[in-house]
Amino acid sequence: MGNYNPFTLEGKTILVTGASSGIGAAIAVECSKMGALVVVTGRDAERLQATFSLLQENEGHLQITADLSSDEGVSAFVGQLPKLDGIVHSAGFLKKLPFKFINQKAWDETMSVNLFAPAVLSQQIVKKNLLKEAGSIVFISSIAASVASFGNISYMASKGAINSLSRGMALELAAKKIRVNTVMPALIKTNLTEKALSQEDLENYLQKFPLGRFGKPEEVAHAAIYLLSDATQWITGTSITVDGGVTLR
Repeated sequence: MGNYNPFTLEGKTILVTGASSGIGAAIAVECSKMGALVVVTGRDAERLQATFSLLQENEGHLQITADLSSDEGVSAFVGQLPKLDGIVHSAGFLKKLPFKFINQKAWDETMSVNLFAPAVLSQQIVKKNLLKEAGSIVFISSIAASVASFGNISYMASKGAINSLSRGMALELAAKKIRVNTVMPALIKTNLTEKALSQEDLENYLQKFPLGRFGKPEEVAHAAIYLLSDATQWITGTSITVDGGVTLR
């Protein structure tokens, strides 16, 4: 059998958005450990450099500080990209707000980061033929797309939209052999979740997990790597749930 490994990313160039912290940073680092050349992007140059410094040593890695909230920003960013074998959209925005208090600004903030930016970026990359045939696009969604919780309606809506976007893209890009899938984590302990949720909320939520703990960013990264690898060349338009069993109840 030798070094046979269908999950390797050797020889692949992978773009990871939202790579300056949390899940995105873990995905970038784990992809590099699997042999990929990694292009990392985020808005915070200092934190992005911190992620970049953790990548498995390889002269081919690239970091690009970018704001993907506008068409102009996306176009400028895409102009700096090499040819890609895969994309992981992991940038995310979460702000708890009851439905009756959601205003236009709150909708715009959530949808801009969680839906519009990855949709427009994917579109421009595909239009410019920067994603190779048989490439893979992975969206980091959430179980919030189908599991309701108080104060999370704008986030839930954005992730539900991402799931639908992924399925539509999977159908339309199949002719290019490009696969499009999502990873749906439950609560993962990151700076994002710890800022958004109180300690009481975290302790109460923990009781719902059959496996008795929250997820780790690396565990989401491993699911993304599976979908980026050649092991999943016949998987498209689907979602992998990474939730410690919480949706069993």
